[in-house]
Amino acid sequence: MKIDEVGTRNAVARSILENGPSTAVLIGERLSLTPAGVRRHLDLLIEDGILEAREPHVALTRGRGRPSKVFVMTDEGREKFEHSYDDLAVAALRFISAREGAHLVSEFAQSRADEIARKAIPILTKAKNKSAALADFLTEEGYASTIHSRGQGEELCQHHCPIAHVASEFPQLCEAETELFSKLLGTHVQRLATIAHGDGVCTTFIPQVKSTQVKSTQVKSTQVKSTQVKSTQVKQLSSGKARS
Repeated sequence: MKIDEVGTRNAVARSILENGPSTAVLIGERLSLTPAGVRRHLDLLIEDGILEAREPHVALTRGRGRPSKVFVMTDEGREKFEHSYDDLAVAALRFISAREGAHLVSEFAQSRADEIARKAIPILTKAKNKSAALADFLTEEGYASTIHSRGQGEELCQHHCPIAHVASEFPQLCEAETELFSKLLGTHVQRLATIAHGDGVCTTFIPQVKSTQVKSTQVKSTQVKSTQVKSTQVKQLSSGKARS
């Protein structure tokens, strides 16, 4: 096999890794390759166990005709592309869960989330667009994340999951991570899909915070403060009358 073919094949695989499940046409557009050339590389990557072909998600099948298949990175492919799944971590968590109880696994997951928060909070505090800043931070942490608009909000997509094998057995890790996102962004978020459960991408929906909600919160806060001030004034007047 020629060196340039190896480079192209790696580029095809990395395109799927970084952008999530993709059709041959989309990959060709990204890499400026012909559909025939892309499919040749896809077939060989599937043969090598790096990729697998799937039917597209129902939400993505629009229009007439048979929808094009999407290609997804397999666990083996992720491992070859700079993933290191630690079997020792799985064994250790199994031991802890069996000997001491599942609650300690949850505590570990929370401790890990707290450590991520410690590093992320200073970055997000300075950012005007917190969701975009979170995506950039997660990419730096090895999650190859992207953010894009979706309906009445945004979708945060993590195309890498360094702990996918561990999280597939211990979902507490995913749950703690979801709660962390909610804390960092200051709003409830919804996890739609995870690599650990066999999906091609970890997807989290971030609803748009409506201005009316913000105004309502501000009005309530003002009302509470006003009530507190009036209460204080009444107490002071009552105290003054009592003295006289």
